[in-house]
Amino acid sequence: MIYRFRAILDAEEDIFRDLEISGDATLEDLHDVISQSFGLEGQEMASFYLSNEEWHQGEEISLFDMSESSKPVRTMQDTLIKDVASKEQTRFIYLYDFLNMWTFLVELADMVEPEPGASYPNLMFAHGTLPPLAPERGFQAGESLEEEDDLDADFNDDYDIEDLDNLDFDENWN
Repeated sequence: MIYRFRAILDAEEDIFRDLEISGDATLEDLHDVISQSFGLEGQEMASFYLSNEEWHQGEEISLFDMSESSKPVRTMQDTLIKDVASKEQTRFIYLYDFLNMWTFLVELADMVEPEPGASYPNLMFAHGTLPPLAPERGFQAGESLEEEDDLDADFNDDYDIEDLDNLDFDENWN
């Protein structure tokens, strides 16, 4: 099965990548695809965090086990995408470079059969350019509803969030 993800940089500008990768690939492979597709060197520490619909940070899956406890930490190289991504578990927070805190919101958009002759992983669509410095962290998981209402008052668009058929998300998939 091929998993289609959208990785969005947590920034004010729209900067995202649409990616395809095999469910049999590891989270380390997804880490490599995300970092390469955004032009990051891929040499820094990184972690995925399971997330829920409100983008609360859950279990960490790190690039390396650097814990000093006897309980092993789940690592990217030992975790298959198909074991953590599903129709029920669609959201992940990806942190790259813990000194600069590049923060990406990663969401599973679709699961499809592989196309004959296609090569995976595949960068399907790229929008926006990575800034030279990591943006100030604007994303705050679990903001109170009052804070969200304040943010909504400043944001005006023509999209009806309940009308999912007309959001044109699929037009960006090549």
